[in-house]
Amino acid sequence: MTQTQTDLDAVTAGRRRIDEIDAALVDLICERVTVSQQIQRARMAGGGPRVVTSRERELVQRWHAALGDAGGGIALRLLDLSRGPL
Repeated sequence: MTQTQTDLDAVTAGRRRIDEIDAALVDLICERVTVSQQIQRARMAGGGPRVVTSRERELVQRWHAALGDAGGGIALRLLDLSRGPL
């Protein structure tokens, strides 16, 4: 079975849209990292801890609830990007 030109056009258009979404996600993740690091610096400047584990657990649970195990993994990677290695 061969693909029609319409099928190939749909694949090309779909891939283009995925690339646009990925670029937007990268921009949002970079913004999230910046905001998170600002919060971390402010918290530490006030004598607070570098990491608030209860807040991190909430984040992981929220992503897990929305996207399952993979969502929890995404949340953990976001935390790695935002706070740096522990």
